[in-house]
Amino acid sequence: MIGRFIKRLACDQAGGTAIEYGLIAALVVIAMIAAFTEVANTTTAMWGSVNTKVVHASGGR
Repeated sequence: MIGRFIKRLACDQAGGTAIEYGLIAALVVIAMIAAFTEVANTTTAMWGSVNTKVVHASGGR
């Protein structure tokens, strides 16, 4: 009984496509998180630079 179940499970390919789509979606999400993190770092650095220039332009107060 268990042998037939394992044999039938090994031959079943119905869930393969869903797993592939899930892996692709996971990779896309990981790439998006990496891109958003880099954009956040760049934006933070830009505003830090603007702040420094404003402070220097206003006499350093």
